[in-house]
Amino acid sequence: MKVFSVVGNRPQFVKAAPTSVALRERGIDEVVLHTGQHYDRELSQVFFEELELDEPRYALDLRTAETAEMHAAIAPALREERPDWVLVYGDTNSTLAGALAALDADVPIAHVEAGLRSGDLSMPEERNRIEVDRHATLLFCPDERSRAQLAADGVPGRAEVVGDVMADATRLFAPIAERRAHVARPASPYVVLTLHREANTEPDRLRRLLDAIGATGRRVIFPVHPRTRRVLDEHGIEAAPNVEEVRPVGYLEMLALVSGAETVVTDSGGLQKEAYWLRVACVTLRPSTEWIDTVLAGANTLVDPADPSGLTDALDAATFPADAPELYGDGHSAARIADSLYTLRPA
Repeated sequence: MKVFSVVGNRPQFVKAAPTSVALRERGIDEVVLHTGQHYDRELSQVFFEELELDEPRYALDLRTAETAEMHAAIAPALREERPDWVLVYGDTNSTLAGALAALDADVPIAHVEAGLRSGDLSMPEERNRIEVDRHATLLFCPDERSRAQLAADGVPGRAEVVGDVMADATRLFAPIAERRAHVARPASPYVVLTLHREANTEPDRLRRLLDAIGATGRRVIFPVHPRTRRVLDEHGIEAAPNVEEVRPVGYLEMLALVSGAETVVTDSGGLQKEAYWLRVACVTLRPSTEWIDTVLAGANTLVDPADPSGLTDALDAATFPADAPELYGDGHSAARIADSLYTLRPA
């Protein structure tokens, strides 16, 4: 049996690590294609090195986020490999490109993180996940809420609640991060900041966000995403002195940095969950989130980036609840995914 996995950005490399191990242990042949959507070394190759992933059989190095270009480039590899499944992760343009290429090749699609919805159709990620869910034969849901969403949407594929493979990755790699990460944690309390979403890197908004973060007066460690770095440099945007800009850090270093922080401020989907599993309070710079249970549990606070004036109050109030429930699985989701792909193989 052969599974063709499509990855293209940082969260997908993290999700692929435990999944690839589980596929191998189940005796499934996996072919990995890296679209090159993230091509900066700190957001791409470093993860293959840190997580000890096999090199992709297909490394397209497209250096684009354009779905159509990735779709066209994936098609020849699918014709060559003729897999039983195409496995796609999350909600990026690489996810959609892989699904569309599979649809053209008449190969069944399995979607990891199916059924998630933020309710914000202005986000390209929201539109991507909805479209991929419509086409998928097998839909791997992180929780019952996402399975119920698929049922409400009338999605025809088979939904399986397996948990979240990023919980697997956090469970496996957080102890390693503590031992191996080369990041020097500040002695004083600090906040970790990440900003990379397209809407938040629009120059005027990015300037307002950094002004609001600077106004909190807190020590902030800010690993700067390449997209964000480009906007900062091109528009002469400078952060306040209490915001320490650093290069993007690797996955293990980020886990170590987050686990030692008092709070995380982010617009990332994955980091909201990693903060939760590491029991660190989170403030999310988005008007909505697909990971709503972290908000309902009191561990995550939303601040609309269009008006970040409430950021200081949100940080002052941010605490991780002592009674926070387990969310998104038990850290063994990848094995369930491998079992389902094996037992539910297409006829």
